Amino acid sequence: MTSPLSRRSFLGLTGAAGLTAALAACGGGTRIGAGSSAPASAVPSFSGGEYTGPKVTLDYWNGFTGGDGPHMRTMLEAFNKEYAGRIEVRNVTRRWEDLYPAMPTAISAGKGPDVAIIHNDRIGTFAARRTLVPLDDVVGALQLGETDFIPAVWNAGIYDGKRYSVPLDVHSLGDYWNRAHLEKAGLSEAPTDKAGYEDALAELKDAGIETPFWMPSKWPAHLMFMSLLWQFGGELYSEDGTRALWGSDAGAQALTWMVEQIGKGFSPAKVAQDSQYAAFKNDKVSFTWDGIWQINDLKTNAPSLKWGLSPVPNIGGTAAVWASSHNFVMTSQAGKDPDKVQAAKFFIDHMSRQSTEWAKAGMIPARNSVRQDPGVADLPQIKLAADVNVFHFLPALPGVGDVQSKALELAVAKAVLREASAADALKEGVATADKLLADNKRKYGN
Repeated sequence: MTSPLSRRSFLGLTGAAGLTAALAACGGGTRIGAGSSAPASAVPSFSGGEYTGPKVTLDYWNGFTGGDGPHMRTMLEAFNKEYAGRIEVRNVTRRWEDLYPAMPTAISAGKGPDVAIIHNDRIGTFAARRTLVPLDDVVGALQLGETDFIPAVWNAGIYDGKRYSVPLDVHSLGDYWNRAHLEKAGLSEAPTDKAGYEDALAELKDAGIETPFWMPSKWPAHLMFMSLLWQFGGELYSEDGTRALWGSDAGAQALTWMVEQIGKGFSPAKVAQDSQYAAFKNDKVSFTWDGIWQINDLKTNAPSLKWGLSPVPNIGGTAAVWASSHNFVMTSQAGKDPDKVQAAKFFIDHMSRQSTEWAKAGMIPARNSVRQDPGVADLPQIKLAADVNVFHFLPALPGVGDVQSKALELAVAKAVLREASAADALKEGVATADKLLADNKRKYGN
């Protein structure tokens, strides 16, 4: 995920329009998952320890098609070498936007993954379809719990009272800043609060940086909005998943702040897709909020640019930032084979524990012990996890990605493009979101 193209592909992470509909089309009936694979009680339990059964082959699907791919392949090669003769893991890499709609039908036909990586906001959808097998026995046998992981990402793997994933990482927005630009304004690093940030923007403009902070209307504008929403004390959805709450006063404050950066002249109007990041790479922008997956891209493709990375500033009063996570899951396809069950669950635990290599892909390891590894501690993204309580995730609501792409993202874009006020854009978006949430309730059941 280290190029403009792969960032657009990364929309699969938050739910590109139509993917949820494609998933639903595979299910049939009114309640997704009814009459599908064997219930969780029929799946053999995991007792821990190394796999000791006959040799098995596991198909492993993931969407690591960008700069993160080589690091995952390195991890897999090490696993296959160590456990040769017992477990062979076959790597199948597809773009996220292709992987998600393909999984249910492929699994139903016995031609899908036994183990997969999915984003946390997909867990509820796939769990409701009974495409996944719960992993409570894995974490129970290994005595894993919230204290072993970043709490928010650990809790993001629970749907309907059961655990369906073991998290590999956390990836969040960060505040990238141009060292040379900040030096012109007399700053050595990015400010951390609203007043300091706004003063810095004004000083940068006075120092000759015409537009120091470009405000996108598309990616990652909705991730910026969610971060600010939580900072101002708002929430995305009601606990029962029936109402969108982002049209609140907190939402209006968050979106208004984004639009104000254009009005103050810190950003040009109508910033095109990906141009804010391209401008940063080309030394034209002082600040840009983007995902930590851009770290390796900057190192590789902008070697002369002197930049820093800090947590997203606290604009609203409470430190918070949008985050997502890659999660290991086991599918109902593997659940039909007792040996695959044991091998898959062993593989998931092993990869989670041996994820130091994965941190080199620019990710924050979800497992506390890995973040404390000396080989990880000095990586630039690790300081974003100094306070793990700042990370906020989408809830595990089935079909939430569709609500995001068809309602929230469009509302943010409309306001940033100044086609409507922040309050009006959000009001219209919430009305659409509530209809979609009601549809999802009927489609997926409880």
